[in-house]
Amino acid sequence: MSRPESDAIAPLARHDDEPVFDEPWQAQALGLAFTLSERGLFTPAQWSATLGAKHRQVLADGAPDNAQTYYEAVVLAVEALICDSGELSAERLDERAQTWRRAYLNTPHGQPVHLSAGEDGA
Repeated sequence: MSRPESDAIAPLARHDDEPVFDEPWQAQALGLAFTLSERGLFTPAQWSATLGAKHRQVLADGAPDNAQTYYEAVVLAVEALICDSGELSAERLDERAQTWRRAYLNTPHGQPVHLSAGEDGA
């Protein structure tokens, strides 16, 4: 990609051979979206439209236009498309997110997080 082309997609484009992702979860979120699309859960057109809508939404809500905001929109788009597909309800998705939050909070610093640490009664 030429320098002017890469500038056109900033803030996500990086220069001087820096990594494209700031954190592993960002690559994982895009990888998940790619895999779900490949498996037919949604089309590339649905992905593009939903990601664009979620990104515009977070910007309209006052988030800065940066890589963190973009990847937050990626997660919101993946969640929306999974729920829209009927594979998972919004309620079940929220329940699972709460379980992960509890697991994270119940895990000592530096230790791996296990979902079981967030389940009721854990």
